[in-house]
Amino acid sequence: MTLTDPLGAKGPLDASAPAPPAVPTGSLLPVFVQLKLSLMRNGLRQSAGRRAAYITSIVITVLFAALQLLGLVLLRGTDNADALVTLLTAVLALGWAVMPLFFPSGDETLDPTRLVMLPLRPRPLMGALLVSSLIGVGQLFTVTLVVGSLIAIAHGAAAAAAAVLAGVLTVLTCVALARAVATANTRLLSSRKGRDLALLSGLFVAIGAQFVNVGVQKLSGAGGLEALRPAADILRWVPPATAIDAVQGVSEGAYGLAAAQFALSTAALALLMWWWSRSLTHLMISPDGSTIQTEKPRRGAAGAGSSADVGGPLGRLLPAGRTGTVMLRTLRYAVRDPKAKAGWVSSLGVGLLMPVITSIQGNGNVYWACWASGMLGMLMYNQFGQDSSAFWMVAQTIASPRDAYEELRGRAFAIALVGVPYVILAVVGSAAFMKELPAAPEALGLALGLLGALLATGAMTSALRPYSIPQDSAKNVAPGQGSLAWISLIGGMVMGALLCAPLLGLTIWLHVSGAHSLLWVVLPLGVVYGAALTEAGLRLAAPRTAGRLPEILAAVSKG
Repeated sequence: MTLTDPLGAKGPLDASAPAPPAVPTGSLLPVFVQLKLSLMRNGLRQSAGRRAAYITSIVITVLFAALQLLGLVLLRGTDNADALVTLLTAVLALGWAVMPLFFPSGDETLDPTRLVMLPLRPRPLMGALLVSSLIGVGQLFTVTLVVGSLIAIAHGAAAAAAAVLAGVLTVLTCVALARAVATANTRLLSSRKGRDLALLSGLFVAIGAQFVNVGVQKLSGAGGLEALRPAADILRWVPPATAIDAVQGVSEGAYGLAAAQFALSTAALALLMWWWSRSLTHLMISPDGSTIQTEKPRRGAAGAGSSADVGGPLGRLLPAGRTGTVMLRTLRYAVRDPKAKAGWVSSLGVGLLMPVITSIQGNGNVYWACWASGMLGMLMYNQFGQDSSAFWMVAQTIASPRDAYEELRGRAFAIALVGVPYVILAVVGSAAFMKELPAAPEALGLALGLLGALLATGAMTSALRPYSIPQDSAKNVAPGQGSLAWISLIGGMVMGALLCAPLLGLTIWLHVSGAHSLLWVVLPLGVVYGAALTEAGLRLAAPRTAGRLPEILAAVSKG
């Protein structure tokens, strides 16, 4: 095994070289515990606003944990309480597994690369990190959930003894899982791709909240906790839920089954510790990408004047000239710019989520797929504000309404390039999921018409009501421009809905008049109508963009 030289050597040392003096094992545990307490204490030494937010989050978490503990205790003796606690434990473990990926900066001790230059051995380091990981507000929440779950299902002295073992196994498995996942993905999380992954956290939370809402509605209906039994029967064999379910087995006298579940939980914990040890050792002895020289890519002899020259396979598929170049730039922003990527990911996720959620809730229909058009169409709003202060470079290339038209057309086509297949997938998929395939043509026509209307109004509001999007702040609107942003979004969406009124009116009339055999005409009409609205909006916005360049540049450069 090789170790990193703490005195400044660039590469790993050979195993035959004398090992640097290691810190005594016994001194690591109190040091890391004090480090974790210091990090928590430093949360109170920030600005007044951050301190208030920090304290508020702690208070809310503690109150929620206390109420959760009380609710689980009250479930003691209730039928199917074991199904609920088994499911809760599985969801808890899932949260511990994914939170380090979505919130890598939530706990600074999760980054072991801060320790690679110290003469520390992986095994003693793991013990110190494992114990220090048991300190925190999230850990308190986990302990209260586990304790409440065990109180709800443990009956008898044997079950109480088994509950102690189950509680220890469950908490240690959750912490070890988080540590193993964080260590295995440390270099990913510290890279640009890792920061991009963190952008998905909002979408993950939104989707999770919706499914929790659906779950609560299902529980409040007929059957109560009985509805959880099918899922619990599967998850009872997934660690660490196996340890919790083993306590129920002891309470019922199924000692053989409980022993098998405890053995499975112990094996899972041992496997996680082995994975964590392997990842930590690899991380501490292997150089990262910053120390490895790579050959610079050779540039081709051809110029880079068109999208085909610089865009690779995608660039060769795009139109020639300025329109294709603008499309390529817009799509690259969607992939590389953090805020643009967040907008695209949120729009794509929510657009597909809403039809599914409404269908599960029992009040869905295929027309909910128009959410896909609405979310994608909103990306066209405030196009120049998305460039922020870099818009001045684009402004230098706009000398006429024709230049402005091609600039706006390229941005609209980039959204349509993704939006049209996405809308088709959302509508047809929703119709198949809800078993309403005959209604797919009319719903698709309405959705494409709405997309075209929003692209048109988005181009107009980009020219008439631009606002700045700060790049170095979590806010999406610069201070003082909030009302301007609301006017742009709400006004544009209302106008887009009004522009779709003829198409919607035709669909309603065909339904009311009983001419269901003619509903298919809504699809071609929606395609043509949406394209015509987009073209009209671009032609109306182009001269306004060219004539208001100084005002647009001043508006998007604020903040």
